[in-house]
Amino acid sequence: MRIAIDAMGGDLAPKANVEGALAAAAQWRDTEIILVGNEKELAPLLSTAPSNIRVHHASDAILATDEPVKAVRRKKDASMVVAGNLVRDREADAMISAGNTGALMITGLLVVGRLRGIDRPALAPMLPTMDGRGVLALDLGANPDSSAENLQQYAMMGSLYQEKINGLAEPRVGLLNIGTEAMKGNELTKAAYPLLEQSPIRFIGNVEARDVLNGNCDVIVCDAFAGNIMLKAMEGAAHAITSELKKEFTSTLMTKLAAAILKPRLKNLVKKMDYTEYGGAPFLGLNGLVLKCHGSSDANAVKNAVRQARIAIQNGLVEAISGRISGK
Repeated sequence: MRIAIDAMGGDLAPKANVEGALAAAAQWRDTEIILVGNEKELAPLLSTAPSNIRVHHASDAILATDEPVKAVRRKKDASMVVAGNLVRDREADAMISAGNTGALMITGLLVVGRLRGIDRPALAPMLPTMDGRGVLALDLGANPDSSAENLQQYAMMGSLYQEKINGLAEPRVGLLNIGTEAMKGNELTKAAYPLLEQSPIRFIGNVEARDVLNGNCDVIVCDAFAGNIMLKAMEGAAHAITSELKKEFTSTLMTKLAAAILKPRLKNLVKKMDYTEYGGAPFLGLNGLVLKCHGSSDANAVKNAVRQARIAIQNGLVEAISGRISGK
């Protein structure tokens, strides 16, 4: 299998992308890693590259500050766009990028293309949960304004993802809402509820945001406006708690001693809540596999995104979604 990496995308590019690619290429020798980016910048970082990694030159790059639509249309030789072309032309089985999220979504839509029957692709990251299993949340970034039918498609795609990638036989699918009662919520969630009940999934009803971290469902469905607010609130709370713990554990000699005793347990907690362990977030509903890594992804996150892409390719994720949506 062949996996293209947008080597120039992300806050730590190209170094973190190259290091992650090297680690992945060394572990999975049956996978060809294609680093898409400027050859002159990448060459010094690849002095000891294994045989299953190569560079595909792209002279330009899309910046975090670029307007997504204009950037994708005008920067034809940007590393992200070129990687998308490789997927579209079946010269790569998947692409990974830590670059501009909006531009990657536009690349997915305009370059890779949607699956037939999908109205709107969804960004679907794994959120950490206290039981360590994680919950797939969609949509968290592609469509702030969604219809009930969109949420129904998200639910079916998310359920298939958990089946194919994480091996869950009957993933529990919940609808993000302000209460658990069936008729709670706004017009969107009220309209989506009966559609999810009728879908070929294990729908468990409405789920409140406060319960998501406890792992009460395997897939949480929402529009990107509500989902992104939930995500940012979780990230902010986690950052605030971590900062306060650090401050308290270094305030006195007694707390420093307590910190030394608790250090192994605290490391386990930090690892459990670490997004880099989950790899990338797929754009589900595209006619090819496109994974979005966090903008500040390090080499470990890139390597785990490659692992995630390998599993998706091996289990025919895109083909399974296409078949489910088309009813085949």
